[in-house]
Amino acid sequence: MTPAQPVILGEMPSLSKLYVNAAATAARRRVLGTHAGNGLPATRHEVRGVKAAVENLTAYQHLIGESASDVLPAGFVHALAFPLAMSVMNRDDFPLPLLGMIHLQNRVVQSEPLRFTDALDIRSWSEDLRGHRAGTQLDVVTEVRRTGEDAVSWRGVSTYLAKGVYLPGIDKPSAAPAPAAFSAPDPTALWQLGVDTGRAYAAVSGDFNPIHLSVLSAKALGMRRSIAHGMYLASRALADVGAAKGDAFSWDVSFEAPVFLPARVALDINTTQGDDGAWQRSDYVAWNARSGRKHFSGSVAAL
Repeated sequence: MTPAQPVILGEMPSLSKLYVNAAATAARRRVLGTHAGNGLPATRHEVRGVKAAVENLTAYQHLIGESASDVLPAGFVHALAFPLAMSVMNRDDFPLPLLGMIHLQNRVVQSEPLRFTDALDIRSWSEDLRGHRAGTQLDVVTEVRRTGEDAVSWRGVSTYLAKGVYLPGIDKPSAAPAPAAFSAPDPTALWQLGVDTGRAYAAVSGDFNPIHLSVLSAKALGMRRSIAHGMYLASRALADVGAAKGDAFSWDVSFEAPVFLPARVALDINTTQGDDGAWQRSDYVAWNARSGRKHFSGSVAAL
């Protein structure tokens, strides 16, 4: 359900300023011993008339491995809208700490293609605050429309976990069953990810989260090395599925283990076709090519 109270922003927020503000908010709450309460803000943030920069689109397509096109890749739309979603989690009345939030899942429904010439209205809000065995989780919903149109062209739901944060009044679920044993199949692709992968994605997405940029900045936030952006990995897998997915599709990804940089990541894509030979669905899974540990998995399906 979309929150009824809109907050209209004049322009897309600056991610760097949001990260600085999040750090200041976390420090203030630690010193004062305060928090923002136990409920999510009943508001949505909106920006209208957003346009993609063609140079960013071109650089993104090159980095991810998408074919050059005036169509915005589904992962690029996520990156374009991400600052607005971040601004929702950066509110003073948002109950969980933004820094250190773990991205668990992402679910996207793209109903029609969007092009870089389109002006876009973007709205975002948070919902479904709930317990997790390791802390508290929630969903951040983002919808994208062409300016002046009612139909939603792109809708994303990102699930985040605030690890180790337990809010009063929110039940902690029972322990989850052990995950099924993973046996790596024969890969269809092998990615060589350099230590600069996080910085390269940050340059095209604007997401300069310190855990992705360098060993030193990642260690400052408790990571042993920098890690690849989850949406970089998922978007690259989507690009490997290719043009067969068409213009309207659903796209899901679940993240299980971080990819510490540098890395060799193996990927397997299993495609299902209908009786007429048309593409229906692709399931993908990625793992550490050396240890065999699963990093993420997901699917792309025709609408």
